[in-house]
This record gives sequence, C-alpha cells and structure tokens, in this order.
Amino acid sequence: MIAHTYKDLVVWQKAIDLVLEVYSVTSQFPKEELYGLTSQMRRAAVSIPSNIAEGKLRRSDKEFRQFLLIAFSSGGELETQVILAKRLPKLKELDYSQVDILLLEVMKMLNKMLSLEPKA
Repeated sequence: MIAHTYKDLVVWQKAIDLVLEVYSVTSQFPKEELYGLTSQMRRAAVSIPSNIAEGKLRRSDKEFRQFLLIAFSSGGELETQVILAKRLPKLKELDYSQVDILLLEVMKMLNKMLSLEPKA
C-alpha cells in the first residue's frame, strides 16, 4: 500500500502511540519534574511524528529525508531521557515497557526509511 498522506505511514502511527505512552508515564512523575524531565520527554516524543508529518508534506525526497533525520534525532533524545528517568530514584519504579517497545519500533522504522531514501 502506498502512503498517500503522512497519516498512512505506519511509522507516524506508531510514533503517535509512543507520544501517548510518554504522556501516560510522565503523568506519574512528581510535580517537581513538570518543567524538567516531563517537559523534555514530551517535547522530544511529540517532535517525532511532527517531523515525519512535516517532511512528508514537503513533497520532496531530499526534504523528507531531512525531517526523518530530525525525527530520528528526537528519538535518540527521548531514548536518553528514558534511560535517565529509569536511573532516578523517584522515577525508576515506573513501567517504561510500552515506551521502550514503541520507541525501538519507531527507531528501527526510521532507520530503515533513512537507509532507503536517496541521500542527494
């Protein structure tokens, strides 16, 4: 099936699911993290599907690739923040399993798409 819009892209759909999971987990963070890790993780998560959508709408392979790279970078940022959250005493007992699963899926898909997209 050919993706006609960004909403048809499975990677975008999975990235949306990831955002929802990040919001769910971070809603359990203590209030003192609201402007810290909570905000950073949500921003990084939202950036992933947002950049996929923006890149797809640019209608240029070169620009789409650039936005996929930005989405991939935001995934790395989120991954780092999840690792940090898992090590912080007040946050380490939370269940990050769905975030981990979805983030891994999205990162693999983006990596595959980047390996297939023309680099010119």
